Amino acid sequence: MAEEELVLREVRDRVGIITLNNPKKLNSLSEALVGGVIGALDEFRAGRVPVVVMRAPAGQKVWSAGHDVKELPRKNRDPLGYFDSLENLLRAVEEYPGPVIAMVHGSVWGGACDLIMTCDMVIADETAAFAMTPAKLGVPYNASGILHFMNRLPINIAKEMFFTAELMPAERAHRVGIVNHLVGSDQLEEFTFKLAKVITTRSALSIEVIKEQFRIFSKAYPLSPSVFERIQGLRRRVYDSHDYEEAISAFLEKRQPVFKGE
Repeated sequence: MAEEELVLREVRDRVGIITLNNPKKLNSLSEALVGGVIGALDEFRAGRVPVVVMRAPAGQKVWSAGHDVKELPRKNRDPLGYFDSLENLLRAVEEYPGPVIAMVHGSVWGGACDLIMTCDMVIADETAAFAMTPAKLGVPYNASGILHFMNRLPINIAKEMFFTAELMPAERAHRVGIVNHLVGSDQLEEFTFKLAKVITTRSALSIEVIKEQFRIFSKAYPLSPSVFERIQGLRRRVYDSHDYEEAISAFLEKRQPVFKGE
């Protein structure tokens, strides 16, 4: 499927709408789909669109299945390096000059959960659920991704999401702060676009500068070079391991992985 078909884009009443449009593959964040989203953000930015809503097609049970596992390297290479397509997308959302609002109907998995955390606001209905799944795939999640969760959640809740890889239902996600507003599925679109419309009436320049300050301050965690190198060394132990290769093989073979802790 062509990149432009994987992602639908439109502008409605000064609100940009990005629709992840590959339900046959559960809107997995393939390089092609991600490229379409980034292209839409670039187009909206050039057109000075003040607010963006990111969504899946109406009625889908899965908002996104996360990073396309088939595109992860098998071994001996960082699966989430700086230039990975998902990392490029997360930075594009962070750096978009206006608010990016995730409108969520259905479940959100893995890297898509990180995308949700990177969006400025999340509006969801009762079908929404959120799971952070790197421990199921033996993936050593990267420092910036960990920070997205630490900035949004109490650290014990973030740890639970990463350590269990279980789905968190909508009501609890609202209670702990993943979701800004939890509304009925019959109200989801109306509520989200009403909120977005309010933002379009405010000063876009003011919001752009405030958002950039939030971005800068949220990353103000100084690390010495030796600590950064240790983090990279620890992550390398995982993506060079048997467990990482076993998890990818198990996913492709549609079976449960057998982890050995090595």
